[in-house]
Amino acid sequence: MNAGKAAPGTAGPPRTGTEIPGQASGPAGARTTGDTPARDGGATGAPEAAGAGPTASEATATDPTAAGARGPARVTLRADLRASVWDGLLALVVTAAVFALIYARIEAKTSSTVTVMPFMADAGGFWVYFLSQAFGWSALLWAWGTVIIGLLLSGTRPAWLRIPGPKLERLHRTTSINTMALMAAHAIFFAVELVRHDKDAWHAAAVTAFIEAFVPGGYDSGTGKVAIPVGQAALYLAIPMGLLFYARHRIGPKTWRVMHRFVIVTYVLSVWHTLLYGTNVWYDGAFRTTIWLLQLPIAVLLLIRLARPARRSERLRGLAAHPGSKAGWGLRLAGRVLAVGLIVLVLAVVVSGRDGGREKPPADTSSTHDHG
Repeated sequence: MNAGKAAPGTAGPPRTGTEIPGQASGPAGARTTGDTPARDGGATGAPEAAGAGPTASEATATDPTAAGARGPARVTLRADLRASVWDGLLALVVTAAVFALIYARIEAKTSSTVTVMPFMADAGGFWVYFLSQAFGWSALLWAWGTVIIGLLLSGTRPAWLRIPGPKLERLHRTTSINTMALMAAHAIFFAVELVRHDKDAWHAAAVTAFIEAFVPGGYDSGTGKVAIPVGQAALYLAIPMGLLFYARHRIGPKTWRVMHRFVIVTYVLSVWHTLLYGTNVWYDGAFRTTIWLLQLPIAVLLLIRLARPARRSERLRGLAAHPGSKAGWGLRLAGRVLAVGLIVLVLAVVVSGRDGGREKPPADTSSTHDHG
């Protein structure tokens, strides 16, 4: 999807991925079963979306009587890693399918990547780069799903959502874990591709590739000067924010909830990274517009989450009736306005077709442009 000096990355540049947000909240005193809290409004592990109330397991950590004498079993990373195996296998199958599609389009010379970087028409020579792209796209897809699940768990659970809360919460956590893994694979395979095409000794090439793929500012040419640090930021925010859920008993549920509200930023950075640097969506067209369209359900669910929060303290009252500071009231209002603005923006892009892509050159172009 993206291009680079030697070979660009996926859903945008290869050094980051996409993202992973989502999470939720609900009545702290809800009864629970299994190893995940089950509550009316939902609450879960990994990433959240834009703020949420305490989960049942969090409430028990501070008040043992909140869920009975024994309380729910604490959710552990080890248990969720085991539970994520099937979801991870599905992610690998999807990645393999995306790789096959990218490879076939490169060989048929119907991919925009060949137009952006003609030297990549050799599919066999740059197969690692295309594998990096495939991981980037599956990472973006898994991040999208994680955010959707998190927003559904946040606030009041919709009546049509029949999946039991504990199962949905565990799914939210496992997709979050696999999103992080897919993002990391996206960046790692990009670095491997850089090593493969570097003529220096392998150890020198490895150091250069590490700097370009993982160090902000290390990739210093073309669009990548902006797009790659954006992707790196998504990766470096996603991993600690996703894993902090498992340390919430140490840092305190309140601190974790405050931090988790910003997980959606990682998803925004991932989409931005893709639109900036993805060679598969480099030009105007239906595919790029579809990426925009997929943000509509997230914007709508985010607005619903903000407008109808599960916790009464998060509801937006008149300024005079607001129990907190004026600044806090202003932030809550700004969040709702921002969500409405995002919905309007996505609809405008889809209806107008102006999706921010570049104009595709004539079919007979002999472009020598280096996306790097």
